[in-house]
Amino acid sequence: MPTDTTDTSTVAHATFVVDRTFDAPLDRVWDAFADPEQHARWFGSDPGFTETEASEDFRVGGQAVQDGQWHDGPTSRYVATYTDIVERARIVSTYDMWVGGRHLSTSLTTTEFTAVEGGTRLTYTEQGVFLDGQEDGSQREAGFQGIFDVLAEYLAR
Repeated sequence: MPTDTTDTSTVAHATFVVDRTFDAPLDRVWDAFADPEQHARWFGSDPGFTETEASEDFRVGGQAVQDGQWHDGPTSRYVATYTDIVERARIVSTYDMWVGGRHLSTSLTTTEFTAVEGGTRLTYTEQGVFLDGQEDGSQREAGFQGIFDVLAEYLAR
């Protein structure tokens, strides 16, 4: 993160794509997103994070919330709204992040699911606006690479 976090007038726009193929059938990968119990097992499951609030309402217009604190670090709040769901094909959502009580970003995401030989191709596209010099988007891309590593481990079980 840039060291100057006092400038409340800046925005950085970033778009990134994470393209992964999982060794699991499309139904299994879809359910890992669509079933709230499964989703909670891999998304935000970092042992260095203590959750204080979590909810998942997987439907168009529904929200997902995750709130907590990084061990020896700041608080974090994630609030997403599902805007489009096409069963076993696509999820579109918007989400906001706050870190240490400061609004960090607003993003539009599209997650696409495609059956391929031997598994499922997942294409995750995020278009974000990162506020006040706190982030430029590169950290978010690296974060989602890690999240999908955790998903791959979950699917392998």
